[in-house]
Amino acid sequence: MRPGRRGGFLRPSAVHAAAALLLGAALLHVAVHGLVQPQVALAFGTVVAAGERARITLPGDREQAPLGTAAALAYALLGPLHGTPTGHGTLQVVAVTGLGTLAGLLPLALPGVRTRRAGPGRHARPAPGLPDAARADIASRRLLTTAFAALLFQPVYGSGLLDRAPIVGPAYGALLTGVAALTALCDAVLAAVLHRARAGLRFAAALEDELRSLLGIGSAIVATGMLVSLLAGEVGLWALPLFCTPLLLAQASFRRAAAIRATTGQTIEALARATEVAGYTPPGHARRVADTACALGRELGLGTRDLALLEYAALMHDIGQLSLVEPVPGGATAMLPPAEQQRIARLGSEVIRRTGVPRRVGDQVARLADPFRLPDGAADRSLPLAARIIRVANAHDDLRTEARGRGLSEATAAFAALERLRLERGRGYDPAVVDALARAGAAGREPA
Repeated sequence: MRPGRRGGFLRPSAVHAAAALLLGAALLHVAVHGLVQPQVALAFGTVVAAGERARITLPGDREQAPLGTAAALAYALLGPLHGTPTGHGTLQVVAVTGLGTLAGLLPLALPGVRTRRAGPGRHARPAPGLPDAARADIASRRLLTTAFAALLFQPVYGSGLLDRAPIVGPAYGALLTGVAALTALCDAVLAAVLHRARAGLRFAAALEDELRSLLGIGSAIVATGMLVSLLAGEVGLWALPLFCTPLLLAQASFRRAAAIRATTGQTIEALARATEVAGYTPPGHARRVADTACALGRELGLGTRDLALLEYAALMHDIGQLSLVEPVPGGATAMLPPAEQQRIARLGSEVIRRTGVPRRVGDQVARLADPFRLPDGAADRSLPLAARIIRVANAHDDLRTEARGRGLSEATAAFAALERLRLERGRGYDPAVVDALARAGAAGREPA
């Protein structure tokens, strides 16, 4: 079984098919009945397309097009325009959003355009050849959630119910707010389904990631879309440039944050290679431990933010070895006495805390050599899950490397390492993490 293919959830292909069928029906409707108020449709479609070209990268290397999403939402919630009623309806909203999204995505799909893949974070990054599928995810989400918003609002507005009620002033604003909030929640659930499939996260962790994003740039997107649709009734299409400009400024802030994350990632990669260059650890050891730790983190339900911190800590888990006068044979810290393992971990955490990475990373490394059980036999509840995961991942790689050195095959060495960990299950190592390693290996989710 592959990550993200656990049964019971909607697959990306089904989401793509639903979006394609919906867009086909919308385009057929427009072809038969023509565009209502084509200048308005062109204005919103152009902003949607332009928004696709002004993307930002969120944690976990997920892309977002805030401007395009806000424009699509605004068109779905558009009622009167400068005092004149509109009548574009739900299917035209879908058609304009779909065409605008495709127009913006087309240049990105040209040969030679690829998604950036540098630095840490490979646990949540698409595999080679996946960017096209990721773009299909984005386009499908945009179309389906915009259709959801339009379906909630346009029939009510087009039927004249708002005039008969009458729903005006604050009540009209409250209606738009309610529809926008429901749309945002719908988008978060749909994004979690797709994110789960692509990154191999559990659904609860993926949904937590999306809700966190909703509280950040997501709230700015929803507020912009709602304001444009609301104030277009007073200022017309001028609402688009007036109220999309603050969102563009917010995007610039997110880009700066992404640049800082990239710099942090480069620093961590350099530190992780330092022990290998100095001959303290075998080549690729830090990367293998990080990949295994992230696989276990996904198995145990960690979200993207926690996975990123886990990966940082796993990459730098051996940095304390640089303080040793003589390298550990084979770099295998798992073979050392517990007190020496803990000393190396504490020294490494002190180095990490001076690098500017999040403090939690240093805290996780400081505790990674601590045993799961306290002297009185009780489980140490203060031990961070990340530290427990890295301890198992590091020991597994050390033991597997030692077994290969004795002439065992890769599969036999992995099995022997797992059996050694099982002997210490519940004492030195967290049984839940060891069990997760066994499940990941049996399902083919453990990195080679």
